[in-house]
Amino acid sequence: MIRIIEQNTKIDMLKMLKDTEAIMEGHFKLTSGFHSQYYLQCAKLLQYPDLTYKITNEIPDIINKEIIERVNTVISPAIGGIIFGYMLAFKLNKRMIFAERKNEKMEIRRGFEIKKGEKLIIAEDVITTGGSVKEIIEICRESGAVVEGIVSMVNRSSNVDFGIPYHYLVKFDIEKYDPRDCPLCKKGISLYYPGSKKNN
Repeated sequence: MIRIIEQNTKIDMLKMLKDTEAIMEGHFKLTSGFHSQYYLQCAKLLQYPDLTYKITNEIPDIINKEIIERVNTVISPAIGGIIFGYMLAFKLNKRMIFAERKNEKMEIRRGFEIKKGEKLIIAEDVITTGGSVKEIIEICRESGAVVEGIVSMVNRSSNVDFGIPYHYLVKFDIEKYDPRDCPLCKKGISLYYPGSKKNN
């Protein structure tokens, strides 16, 4: 079951995700280790620039305008956040960079730089555990930069606390199961892990 807990947009995000088949149904292992009948693959929505443009147009309405004015750069975790982050940076007229995982750790590569005193917004497509976002916050702090806010299309977290303002368009509650008592496992349905991080 997928239930909308909170919606901060005029766009029907659930319908948009369903129409683009970004909500996948089966038997999935989540990054948290839990199992679920549903998995959000926002890349399937983000493959359509017109829809992504509509989504990013909603973002300035949910972020404090003073934060937007202060920010120099949008930063996203690769790969999932790159398209959303790039389109958001275009909308806000900001620079955009991304961090990517190497040897299980997020790094700034490809000649990108974060300067001391720089102010950034982190943009992610879906936030579940918030692990990648927390890594980017630490990278920015180590560089002497300031993360002014975090924004995502979808919030799937259980009230994750970044200690920084977090804005999102929609928050979903998607039923998940402890793998020791998963009804999908009991039915013998093949388990699939579609996440970007290794999870054994």
